Amino acid sequence: MKLLLPILFTIFFSAVNAHSQERPNIIIMMTDDQGYGDIGAHGNPYLKTPKIESLGEQGLEMTHFFSYPNCSASRAALLTGRYPYRTGVTAVTQVDHFMNASEVTIAEILSTNGYRTGIFGKWHLGDNMPMRPIDQGFQEALVHKGGGIGQAAGPDGNTYFNPILEHNGVPKKYNGYCDDIFTEAAIDFISKKGDKPFFAYLATNLPHFPLQVPESRAEPFRKLGLHEDNALTYGMIDNIDYNVGRVLEILKTLGIDNNTIVIFLSDNGPRHRRTKNDSYPGRWVANLRGTKTSVYDAGIRVPFYVKWPEHIKPKSQTTQMGAIIDVLPTLLEAVNIEASSEIEMDGESLWPLWTRNESEYLDEREFFVQMHYGPTPFKYMHFAVRTPKYKLVSPHDFPHGIVHQPTDFVLQNVLKNLELYDVEKDPSERINIAKNHPDIVDNMLESYETWFDEVSEERDAKGIQRIHLGTAKQPHVVLSRFDWGGPRVISRFDYGGPRVVEDNQLGYWRVTTKSGSYKISLDLPELMEDGFAHLKYNDIHLILPIKKEQKHVVFENIRLPETTGNFHAYIKTDRLPIGPHFVEIIKLEN
Repeated sequence: MKLLLPILFTIFFSAVNAHSQERPNIIIMMTDDQGYGDIGAHGNPYLKTPKIESLGEQGLEMTHFFSYPNCSASRAALLTGRYPYRTGVTAVTQVDHFMNASEVTIAEILSTNGYRTGIFGKWHLGDNMPMRPIDQGFQEALVHKGGGIGQAAGPDGNTYFNPILEHNGVPKKYNGYCDDIFTEAAIDFISKKGDKPFFAYLATNLPHFPLQVPESRAEPFRKLGLHEDNALTYGMIDNIDYNVGRVLEILKTLGIDNNTIVIFLSDNGPRHRRTKNDSYPGRWVANLRGTKTSVYDAGIRVPFYVKWPEHIKPKSQTTQMGAIIDVLPTLLEAVNIEASSEIEMDGESLWPLWTRNESEYLDEREFFVQMHYGPTPFKYMHFAVRTPKYKLVSPHDFPHGIVHQPTDFVLQNVLKNLELYDVEKDPSERINIAKNHPDIVDNMLESYETWFDEVSEERDAKGIQRIHLGTAKQPHVVLSRFDWGGPRVISRFDYGGPRVVEDNQLGYWRVTTKSGSYKISLDLPELMEDGFAHLKYNDIHLILPIKKEQKHVVFENIRLPETTGNFHAYIKTDRLPIGPHFVEIIKLEN
């Protein structure tokens, strides 16, 4: 026995060295608004997802994996291993989705450790320098702007078919269906030969609204008699499943399947309703409560599969709770990379769970979720604390309207009506046991209060990330309504008030500028009469006349100083100013 011990130790040490010398490739496939019930194996009576489910056949499924209730927050958490509030992200539009450039992403860590890094699909953490994926560690990036194709951030009239996308920061028109385009770009990236491992982040924008999909995908679900929204949504998920299969097939073709970690997950639950009066008839949600933007489990419990042949046992399944903040620390342990001690991650490594089924260290953990609109988080409003057994919920029927500081009367009412669920026994969150267990409520509430103070104070200390104008890396910047902020922007999300497209059409952009001359063009809204176009930036105020039905106005050779401030561009045809659709800013010279 004395002779065997050194030999076993030597074998183990050699295996560790070999593992570190030949690091695995990594693929993360993230979908957009695909709920836990949008998987055939999760009881969906209409949808089949064999390629996605094959990851569980070849590896592990985590049946209780949790993300955030909206897009940007989940993506920030995935990429940094940190709670989104720390990173600057509170919501999904108008500065609320800006991730602070000081955050260190998985792409930055892996690229500095010899990986090729690429993103294909949805970024949704800021479209301009220094927040773009190519500023945050991705060497190759094919993405759409903003939160989705067709939104205010991208070109007018952009659709899922033949879209204009951003390739390494440069707009280009592509032919085909967006999900196929992103997958083909990812496959091309994966297939490039070289001596470096790769990290590919395939973040499709499906099945997010608008519901656009090839007819051949939706028609089989129409024939089943499904509501049109469900037929289109399931057609989009069918397209996702097809492309997951293409990615898995190329790994086998290239002979790298055994040395590639593949993860599949969604960013949040399904958008099957936003209010009590807005729902998809017949949408299968696996008997979970809530929807996208909700802190009930249908909003945050998502599909999760991972495989790495010869390291993760096939056909494994765990009910242990995992969270989106866990992905980064887990992958770093898997590939034997230590992150800088200066990076404070909130997630736990799931590697012992995935490979050795060790889970005791996760039994008492808590995962914190909060969702609202506007750049300022408000304590107690629409949050959840989840443990493997219990869940404390502060519900809200209209989280988009949480944009003002609630009065003490409102907060007292919120705290009197907190809900507690035994999610082991009651996964549908139907039986509120808060009154029977006030001690558990108080303990979980205190944990939430400590968490909220810590993460929101860190965010406040950094402030909202500013857009950089006039840099060598991005001399041509397009500012959109998607990225502006200000009180009139926030006021459009009021408590249950009317939502009129024409309301609140003015904001400003938080920027920092390099000194030099600029050409500044405004893409104007429809003008019914003559007026004036204005530019304001600190001490600068420029005015040009504009005519009825004019589409563009250009401020030529404008000198901007090296400074920081709020950039205002607006039009006045009467006393109330409105904003342009886009502002194009081109640095001419120093």
